Amino acid sequence: MKRLFRGGSVVSGSEIKQADVLTDGETILEIGENLEDGEAEIVDVAGKYLFPGFIDAHTHMDLDVSGTVTIDGFDTGTRAELAGGTTCIIDFATQNKGESLAFALSHWHEKADGKANCDYAFHLALSDWNEKISEELGEIVAGGIHSFKLYTTYDAMVVDDKSIYEILTRLKELGGIAGVHCENKGLIDARLEETLREKGDRKHVADYPATRPALAEAEAVSRILKIAKCVDTPVIIVHLSSKEGYAEIEQARAQGQTVYVETCPQYLVMDDSRYALDDNEGKKYMIAPPLRTPADQEVLWKALADNQIQTIATDHCSFTIEQKDMGKEDFSKTPCGMPGAEERPALIYQYGVHSGKISLTQMCAYLSENPAKLYHLYPKKGVLAPGSDADIVVWNSDTTWSMTAKAQQSACDYCPMEGTAIKGRAEQVYLRGTLAAENGTILETYKGHYITADR
Repeated sequence: MKRLFRGGSVVSGSEIKQADVLTDGETILEIGENLEDGEAEIVDVAGKYLFPGFIDAHTHMDLDVSGTVTIDGFDTGTRAELAGGTTCIIDFATQNKGESLAFALSHWHEKADGKANCDYAFHLALSDWNEKISEELGEIVAGGIHSFKLYTTYDAMVVDDKSIYEILTRLKELGGIAGVHCENKGLIDARLEETLREKGDRKHVADYPATRPALAEAEAVSRILKIAKCVDTPVIIVHLSSKEGYAEIEQARAQGQTVYVETCPQYLVMDDSRYALDDNEGKKYMIAPPLRTPADQEVLWKALADNQIQTIATDHCSFTIEQKDMGKEDFSKTPCGMPGAEERPALIYQYGVHSGKISLTQMCAYLSENPAKLYHLYPKKGVLAPGSDADIVVWNSDTTWSMTAKAQQSACDYCPMEGTAIKGRAEQVYLRGTLAAENGTILETYKGHYITADR
Protein backbone atom coordinates (compact mmCIF):
# COMPACT_ATOMS: atom_id res chain seq x y z
CA MET A 1 0.00 0.00 0.00
CA LYS A 2 1.26 3.44 -0.92
CA ARG A 3 0.92 6.49 1.34
CA LEU A 4 1.69 10.10 0.57
CA PHE A 5 2.41 12.25 3.62
CA ARG A 6 1.60 15.71 2.37
CA GLY A 7 2.38 19.15 3.74
CA GLY A 8 4.67 18.34 6.65
CA SER A 9 8.16 19.42 7.70
CA VAL A 10 10.73 16.64 7.40
CA VAL A 11 13.28 16.68 10.23
CA SER A 12 16.80 15.27 10.02
CA GLY A 13 19.85 15.71 12.18
CA SER A 14 20.97 18.65 10.07
CA GLU A 15 17.91 20.40 8.65
CA ILE A 16 14.14 20.90 8.58
CA LYS A 17 12.54 21.14 5.15
CA GLN A 18 9.04 21.35 3.78
CA ALA A 19 8.56 18.15 1.81
CA ASP A 20 6.14 15.35 1.02
CA VAL A 21 7.03 11.74 1.77
CA LEU A 22 5.86 8.88 -0.46
CA THR A 23 5.99 5.35 0.94
CA ASP A 24 5.24 1.97 -0.60
CA GLY A 25 4.67 -0.82 1.88
CA GLU A 26 7.56 -0.85 4.35
CA THR A 27 9.85 1.50 2.42
CA ILE A 28 10.18 5.18 1.62
CA LEU A 29 10.06 5.74 -2.14
CA GLU A 30 10.53 9.46 -2.57
CA ILE A 31 10.84 12.74 -0.69
CA GLY A 32 10.23 16.07 -2.38
CA GLU A 33 7.95 19.03 -2.87
CA ASN A 34 4.46 18.66 -4.36
CA LEU A 35 4.68 14.92 -4.93
CA GLU A 36 1.81 13.18 -6.73
CA ASP A 37 0.81 9.54 -6.92
CA GLY A 38 -2.68 8.52 -7.94
CA GLU A 39 -2.39 5.14 -6.16
CA ALA A 40 -1.38 6.57 -2.79
CA GLU A 41 -3.54 7.21 0.24
CA ILE A 42 -3.12 10.87 1.22
CA VAL A 43 -2.11 11.55 4.83
CA ASP A 44 -2.54 15.24 5.63
CA VAL A 45 0.34 16.26 7.90
CA ALA A 46 0.19 20.01 7.31
CA GLY A 47 1.68 21.87 10.23
CA LYS A 48 3.25 18.69 11.64
CA TYR A 49 6.86 17.57 11.93
CA LEU A 50 7.91 14.26 10.40
CA PHE A 51 10.69 12.55 12.33
CA PRO A 52 12.37 9.26 11.48
CA GLY A 53 11.22 6.68 14.01
CA PHE A 54 13.05 7.16 17.27
CA ILE A 55 15.62 4.58 18.39
CA ASP A 56 16.12 3.67 22.04
CA ALA A 57 19.59 2.18 22.23
CA HIS A 58 19.58 1.31 25.94
CA THR A 59 16.80 -0.90 27.31
CA HIS A 60 16.47 -3.79 29.74
CA MET A 61 13.38 -5.83 28.91
CA ASP A 62 12.63 -9.07 30.77
CA LEU A 63 15.88 -8.76 32.72
CA ASP A 64 16.51 -11.11 35.64
CA VAL A 65 18.32 -8.93 38.16
CA SER A 66 18.49 -8.26 41.92
CA GLY A 67 16.43 -11.34 42.71
CA THR A 68 13.51 -10.35 40.50
CA VAL A 69 12.59 -9.71 36.86
CA THR A 70 11.77 -6.35 35.30
CA ILE A 71 8.00 -5.92 35.11
CA ASP A 72 8.19 -4.94 31.43
CA GLY A 73 9.06 -7.70 29.04
CA PHE A 74 9.27 -7.17 25.31
CA ASP A 75 5.47 -7.03 25.07
CA THR A 76 4.57 -4.15 27.38
CA GLY A 77 8.01 -2.56 27.12
CA THR A 78 7.80 -2.16 23.36
CA ARG A 79 4.18 -1.03 23.60
CA ALA A 80 5.46 1.82 25.73
CA GLU A 81 8.24 2.58 23.29
CA LEU A 82 5.90 2.58 20.30
CA ALA A 83 3.32 4.76 22.03
CA GLY A 84 5.93 7.46 22.51
CA GLY A 85 7.28 7.33 18.97
CA THR A 86 10.12 4.80 19.25
CA THR A 87 10.10 2.29 16.40
CA CYS A 88 13.30 0.40 17.26
CA ILE A 89 15.03 -0.55 20.50
CA ILE A 90 18.44 -2.06 21.13
CA ASP A 91 18.19 -4.27 24.20
CA PHE A 92 21.04 -5.78 26.20
CA ALA A 93 21.21 -9.51 25.69
CA THR A 94 23.14 -10.54 28.79
CA GLN A 95 25.73 -13.25 29.13
CA ASN A 96 25.67 -14.58 32.67
CA LYS A 97 28.92 -15.99 34.04
CA GLY A 98 29.61 -19.43 32.64
CA GLU A 99 27.40 -18.99 29.59
CA SER A 100 28.47 -18.92 25.98
CA LEU A 101 27.63 -15.87 23.89
CA ALA A 102 25.51 -18.01 21.60
CA PHE A 103 23.45 -19.20 24.55
CA ALA A 104 22.93 -15.64 25.80
CA LEU A 105 21.82 -14.47 22.38
CA SER A 106 19.49 -17.44 21.94
CA HIS A 107 18.02 -16.79 25.38
CA TRP A 108 17.20 -13.20 24.44
CA HIS A 109 15.60 -14.28 21.19
CA GLU A 110 13.33 -16.52 23.24
CA LYS A 111 12.35 -13.51 25.31
CA ALA A 112 11.75 -11.20 22.35
CA ASP A 113 10.80 -13.07 19.19
CA GLY A 114 7.09 -12.81 18.45
CA LYS A 115 6.49 -10.53 21.45
CA ALA A 116 7.85 -7.18 20.26
CA ASN A 117 5.63 -4.35 19.10
CA CYS A 118 8.46 -2.36 17.53
CA ASP A 119 11.63 -3.47 15.79
CA TYR A 120 14.50 -4.61 17.99
CA ALA A 121 18.20 -5.32 17.86
CA PHE A 122 20.64 -6.49 20.51
CA HIS A 123 23.83 -5.40 22.16
CA LEU A 124 25.59 -8.20 24.03
CA ALA A 125 26.58 -7.60 27.65
CA LEU A 126 29.68 -9.54 28.63
CA SER A 127 30.29 -10.81 32.17
CA ASP A 128 32.73 -13.64 31.48
CA TRP A 129 35.96 -13.61 29.49
CA ASN A 130 38.35 -16.35 28.35
CA GLU A 131 39.96 -17.63 25.15
CA LYS A 132 36.84 -19.54 24.14
CA ILE A 133 34.65 -16.44 24.50
CA SER A 134 37.21 -14.40 22.57
CA GLU A 135 37.04 -16.85 19.70
CA GLU A 136 33.24 -16.94 19.81
CA LEU A 137 33.12 -13.15 19.66
CA GLY A 138 34.21 -13.33 16.03
CA GLU A 139 31.16 -15.44 15.18
CA ILE A 140 28.86 -13.02 17.00
CA VAL A 141 30.17 -10.00 15.08
CA ALA A 142 29.93 -11.93 11.81
CA GLY A 143 26.28 -12.55 12.71
CA GLY A 144 25.53 -8.83 12.78
CA ILE A 145 26.06 -7.71 16.38
CA HIS A 146 28.69 -4.98 16.63
CA SER A 147 28.05 -3.41 20.04
CA PHE A 148 28.77 -4.81 23.47
CA LYS A 149 28.48 -3.72 27.09
CA LEU A 150 30.86 -3.95 30.00
CA TYR A 151 30.27 -3.18 33.67
CA THR A 152 32.72 -1.86 36.24
CA THR A 153 30.32 -2.67 39.08
CA TYR A 154 27.70 -5.27 40.19
CA ASP A 155 28.90 -8.64 41.54
CA ALA A 156 27.22 -10.59 38.75
CA MET A 157 28.53 -8.45 35.90
CA VAL A 158 31.76 -6.68 36.88
CA VAL A 159 34.72 -7.25 34.55
CA ASP A 160 38.28 -6.64 35.77
CA ASP A 161 40.68 -4.23 34.11
CA LYS A 162 42.77 -6.96 32.47
CA SER A 163 39.68 -8.45 30.85
CA ILE A 164 38.45 -5.01 29.78
CA TYR A 165 41.77 -4.38 28.03
CA GLU A 166 41.62 -7.75 26.28
CA ILE A 167 37.96 -7.32 25.27
CA LEU A 168 38.59 -3.87 23.83
CA THR A 169 41.60 -5.22 21.95
CA ARG A 170 39.54 -8.05 20.49
CA LEU A 171 36.68 -5.71 19.55
CA LYS A 172 39.14 -3.42 17.80
CA GLU A 173 40.26 -6.40 15.68
CA LEU A 174 36.65 -7.25 14.82
CA GLY A 175 35.34 -3.73 14.24
CA GLY A 176 33.08 -3.79 17.27
CA ILE A 177 32.62 -1.26 20.05
CA ALA A 178 31.86 -1.40 23.77
CA GLY A 179 29.61 0.75 25.89
CA VAL A 180 30.61 0.84 29.54
CA HIS A 181 28.65 1.32 32.76
CA CYS A 182 31.15 3.39 34.73
CA GLU A 183 31.08 3.33 38.52
CA ASN A 184 33.84 2.31 40.95
CA LYS A 185 32.63 -0.87 42.64
CA GLY A 186 35.09 -0.74 45.53
CA LEU A 187 34.11 2.78 46.45
CA ILE A 188 30.40 1.91 46.32
CA ASP A 189 30.89 -1.19 48.49
CA ALA A 190 32.92 0.83 51.01
CA ARG A 191 30.30 3.59 51.19
CA LEU A 192 27.52 1.03 51.72
CA GLU A 193 29.42 -0.52 54.63
CA GLU A 194 30.18 2.94 56.01
CA THR A 195 26.49 3.90 55.92
CA LEU A 196 25.51 0.77 57.83
CA ARG A 197 28.26 1.33 60.39
CA GLU A 198 27.43 5.00 60.97
CA LYS A 199 23.62 4.91 60.73
CA GLY A 200 22.97 1.44 62.15
CA ASP A 201 20.83 0.50 59.16
CA ARG A 202 20.25 1.32 55.51
CA LYS A 203 16.54 2.01 55.62
CA HIS A 204 16.52 5.61 54.48
CA VAL A 205 16.69 6.19 50.74
CA ALA A 206 17.99 9.70 51.40
CA ASP A 207 21.31 8.00 52.19
CA TYR A 208 21.44 6.24 48.82
CA PRO A 209 23.04 8.84 46.53
CA ALA A 210 26.05 9.26 48.83
CA THR A 211 26.84 5.57 48.39
CA ARG A 212 27.26 6.08 44.64
CA PRO A 213 28.85 9.53 44.44
CA ALA A 214 29.66 11.35 41.23
CA LEU A 215 33.35 10.73 41.88
CA ALA A 216 32.70 6.99 41.68
CA GLU A 217 31.42 7.56 38.15
CA ALA A 218 34.26 9.93 37.29
CA GLU A 219 36.96 7.52 38.50
CA ALA A 220 35.57 4.67 36.42
CA VAL A 221 35.16 6.92 33.37
CA SER A 222 38.79 8.02 33.71
CA ARG A 223 40.01 4.44 34.10
CA ILE A 224 38.02 3.13 31.15
CA LEU A 225 39.23 5.95 28.92
CA LYS A 226 42.84 5.29 29.85
CA ILE A 227 42.45 1.58 29.09
CA ALA A 228 40.79 2.46 25.77
CA LYS A 229 43.66 4.85 25.01
CA CYS A 230 46.16 2.03 25.59
CA VAL A 231 44.20 -0.05 23.07
CA ASP A 232 43.70 2.98 20.80
CA THR A 233 40.01 2.33 20.27
CA PRO A 234 36.80 4.35 20.79
CA VAL A 235 34.38 3.52 23.60
CA ILE A 236 30.89 4.63 24.59
CA ILE A 237 30.21 5.97 28.07
CA VAL A 238 26.59 5.03 28.74
CA HIS A 239 24.06 6.87 30.93
CA LEU A 240 26.44 9.68 31.85
CA SER A 241 25.02 11.45 34.89
CA SER A 242 27.55 13.88 36.35
CA LYS A 243 29.62 16.95 35.61
CA GLU A 244 32.63 15.16 37.12
CA GLY A 245 32.24 12.29 34.67
CA TYR A 246 31.86 14.70 31.78
CA ALA A 247 35.03 16.54 32.81
CA GLU A 248 36.99 13.29 32.39
CA ILE A 249 35.54 12.88 28.90
CA GLU A 250 36.44 16.46 27.96
CA GLN A 251 40.01 15.89 29.11
CA ALA A 252 40.35 12.69 27.08
CA ARG A 253 38.91 14.33 23.98
CA ALA A 254 41.32 17.24 24.37
CA GLN A 255 44.10 14.67 24.08
CA GLY A 256 42.66 13.30 20.85
CA GLN A 257 40.58 10.36 22.04
CA THR A 258 37.32 9.43 20.37
CA VAL A 259 34.68 9.04 23.06
CA TYR A 260 30.96 8.60 22.41
CA VAL A 261 28.57 9.63 25.16
CA GLU A 262 25.00 8.66 26.03
CA THR A 263 22.82 10.30 28.65
CA CYS A 264 19.20 9.75 29.67
CA PRO A 265 16.13 11.94 30.26
CA GLN A 266 16.11 11.17 33.99
CA TYR A 267 19.49 12.86 34.41
CA LEU A 268 18.20 15.89 32.54
CA VAL A 269 14.81 16.47 34.18
CA MET A 270 14.95 14.92 37.69
CA ASP A 271 17.39 15.57 40.53
CA ASP A 272 18.52 13.98 43.76
CA SER A 273 15.96 15.84 45.89
CA ARG A 274 13.58 12.99 45.06
CA TYR A 275 15.49 10.69 47.39
CA ALA A 276 14.34 12.81 50.34
CA LEU A 277 10.62 12.35 49.65
CA ASP A 278 8.45 11.33 52.60
CA ASP A 279 7.77 7.66 53.42
CA ASN A 280 10.80 6.56 51.42
CA GLU A 281 9.00 7.39 48.19
CA GLY A 282 12.48 8.00 46.84
CA LYS A 283 12.87 4.27 46.23
CA LYS A 284 10.87 4.75 43.02
CA TYR A 285 13.75 6.86 41.72
CA MET A 286 16.57 4.55 42.74
CA ILE A 287 18.61 4.09 39.59
CA ALA A 288 22.32 3.58 38.98
CA PRO A 289 24.05 5.93 38.67
CA PRO A 290 21.70 7.93 40.93
CA LEU A 291 19.92 11.13 40.04
CA ARG A 292 22.32 14.05 40.49
CA THR A 293 22.09 17.78 41.21
CA PRO A 294 20.65 20.68 39.17
CA ALA A 295 24.27 21.72 38.51
CA ASP A 296 24.89 18.37 36.83
CA GLN A 297 21.78 18.85 34.71
CA GLU A 298 23.06 22.21 33.52
CA VAL A 299 26.35 20.67 32.40
CA LEU A 300 24.60 17.86 30.53
CA TRP A 301 22.18 20.22 28.76
CA LYS A 302 25.09 22.46 27.77
CA ALA A 303 26.95 19.44 26.38
CA LEU A 304 23.86 18.51 24.35
CA ALA A 305 23.53 22.07 23.07
CA ASP A 306 27.18 21.92 22.00
CA ASN A 307 26.77 18.50 20.28
CA GLN A 308 29.19 16.88 22.73
CA ILE A 309 26.80 14.08 23.70
CA GLN A 310 25.82 11.71 20.91
CA THR A 311 22.67 9.90 22.08
CA ILE A 312 19.83 10.11 24.57
CA ALA A 313 18.48 6.69 25.59
CA THR A 314 16.17 5.58 28.39
CA ASP A 315 17.93 2.81 30.33
CA HIS A 316 14.34 1.56 30.66
CA CYS A 317 14.49 -0.94 33.53
CA SER A 318 11.12 -1.03 35.23
CA PHE A 319 9.98 -2.44 38.56
CA THR A 320 6.70 -2.17 40.44
CA ILE A 321 6.37 -0.52 43.84
CA GLU A 322 6.11 -3.99 45.37
CA GLN A 323 9.40 -4.98 43.73
CA LYS A 324 11.00 -1.75 44.93
CA ASP A 325 9.88 -2.68 48.45
CA MET A 326 12.41 -5.52 48.43
CA GLY A 327 14.67 -2.81 49.81
CA LYS A 328 12.28 -1.66 52.55
CA GLU A 329 14.67 -2.62 55.33
CA ASP A 330 17.87 -2.07 53.34
CA PHE A 331 17.89 0.27 50.35
CA SER A 332 20.85 -1.62 48.86
CA LYS A 333 18.44 -4.49 48.15
CA THR A 334 16.14 -2.27 46.09
CA PRO A 335 16.25 -3.19 42.41
CA CYS A 336 17.64 -0.15 40.61
CA GLY A 337 15.83 1.13 37.55
CA MET A 338 12.85 3.14 36.32
CA PRO A 339 10.45 3.13 33.40
CA GLY A 340 11.01 5.74 30.71
CA ALA A 341 10.33 4.19 27.32
CA GLU A 342 7.15 6.07 26.52
CA GLU A 343 8.21 9.39 28.05
CA ARG A 344 11.60 9.97 26.39
CA PRO A 345 10.63 11.82 23.16
CA ALA A 346 8.05 14.02 24.87
CA LEU A 347 10.39 14.93 27.73
CA ILE A 348 13.20 15.85 25.34
CA TYR A 349 10.80 17.95 23.29
CA GLN A 350 9.25 19.66 26.34
CA TYR A 351 12.38 20.30 28.38
CA GLY A 352 14.83 20.51 25.50
CA VAL A 353 13.28 21.90 22.33
CA HIS A 354 10.29 23.75 23.79
CA SER A 355 12.50 25.22 26.52
CA GLY A 356 15.09 26.38 24.00
CA LYS A 357 17.95 24.21 25.27
CA ILE A 358 18.34 22.20 22.04
CA SER A 359 16.95 22.41 18.51
CA LEU A 360 14.55 20.12 16.66
CA THR A 361 17.42 18.89 14.51
CA GLN A 362 19.42 18.04 17.60
CA MET A 363 16.45 16.15 19.01
CA CYS A 364 16.37 14.14 15.79
CA ALA A 365 20.10 13.51 15.97
CA TYR A 366 20.06 12.33 19.59
CA LEU A 367 16.93 10.18 19.34
CA SER A 368 17.20 8.83 15.79
CA GLU A 369 20.11 9.61 13.51
CA ASN A 370 23.09 9.28 15.83
CA PRO A 371 22.09 5.96 17.42
CA ALA A 372 21.34 4.56 13.96
CA LYS A 373 24.81 5.53 12.76
CA LEU A 374 26.63 4.48 15.92
CA TYR A 375 24.97 1.06 16.03
CA HIS A 376 25.12 0.17 12.32
CA LEU A 377 21.41 0.63 11.56
CA TYR A 378 21.76 3.65 9.27
CA PRO A 379 20.38 4.38 6.68
CA LYS A 380 17.63 1.77 7.00
CA LYS A 381 16.82 3.41 10.33
CA GLY A 382 17.38 6.89 11.68
CA VAL A 383 16.55 8.94 8.59
CA LEU A 384 13.69 9.70 6.23
CA ALA A 385 15.20 9.04 2.81
CA PRO A 386 14.45 6.94 -0.29
CA GLY A 387 15.17 3.30 0.50
CA SER A 388 14.89 3.73 4.26
CA ASP A 389 12.32 1.91 6.36
CA ALA A 390 9.04 3.81 6.49
CA ASP A 391 9.38 4.42 10.24
CA ILE A 392 7.68 7.81 10.53
CA VAL A 393 6.67 9.81 13.57
CA VAL A 394 4.08 12.51 12.89
CA TRP A 395 4.78 15.02 15.66
CA ASN A 396 2.11 17.51 16.65
CA SER A 397 3.79 20.37 18.51
CA ASP A 398 0.43 21.77 19.65
CA THR A 399 -0.95 18.70 21.46
CA THR A 400 -1.20 19.17 25.23
CA TRP A 401 -1.42 16.22 27.61
CA SER A 402 -0.22 14.94 30.98
CA MET A 403 1.90 11.93 31.88
CA THR A 404 0.12 9.48 34.19
CA ALA A 405 0.60 5.89 35.29
CA LYS A 406 -3.05 5.22 34.45
CA ALA A 407 -2.58 6.11 30.79
CA GLN A 408 0.88 4.63 30.19
CA GLN A 409 1.53 1.43 28.25
CA SER A 410 4.23 0.18 30.61
CA ALA A 411 3.21 -2.50 33.12
CA CYS A 412 4.88 -0.45 35.84
CA ASP A 413 2.40 0.84 38.44
CA TYR A 414 3.89 4.30 38.76
CA CYS A 415 5.04 7.04 36.43
CA PRO A 416 8.20 8.87 37.55
CA MET A 417 6.91 12.09 35.97
CA GLU A 418 3.30 11.70 37.18
CA GLY A 419 1.16 14.72 36.34
CA THR A 420 3.79 16.44 34.19
CA ALA A 421 2.14 18.72 31.63
CA ILE A 422 3.53 18.27 28.13
CA LYS A 423 3.06 20.23 24.93
CA GLY A 424 3.97 18.15 21.89
CA ARG A 425 3.31 14.49 21.12
CA ALA A 426 3.80 11.66 18.68
CA GLU A 427 0.38 11.95 17.05
CA GLN A 428 0.92 9.02 14.69
CA VAL A 429 3.64 6.39 14.67
CA TYR A 430 4.23 4.35 11.53
CA LEU A 431 6.28 1.17 11.87
CA ARG A 432 7.65 0.18 8.47
CA GLY A 433 4.69 1.84 6.79
CA THR A 434 1.95 0.58 9.11
CA LEU A 435 0.11 2.99 11.40
CA ALA A 436 0.92 1.28 14.70
CA ALA A 437 0.15 3.92 17.35
CA GLU A 438 -1.86 7.12 17.63
CA ASN A 439 -1.76 9.61 20.50
CA GLY A 440 -0.48 6.98 22.90
CA THR A 441 -2.91 4.25 21.82
CA ILE A 442 -1.50 1.06 20.26
CA LEU A 443 -3.25 0.10 17.02
CA GLU A 444 -1.08 -2.78 15.80
CA THR A 445 0.58 -5.38 18.01
CA TYR A 446 3.49 -7.81 17.62
CA LYS A 447 4.70 -6.34 14.34
CA GLY A 448 8.27 -5.90 15.54
CA HIS A 449 11.09 -7.51 13.54
CA TYR A 450 14.55 -8.49 14.72
CA ILE A 451 17.12 -6.48 12.81
CA THR A 452 20.89 -6.50 12.52
CA ALA A 453 23.37 -4.32 10.70
CA ASP A 454 23.72 -7.01 8.06
CA ARG A 455 20.07 -7.86 7.50
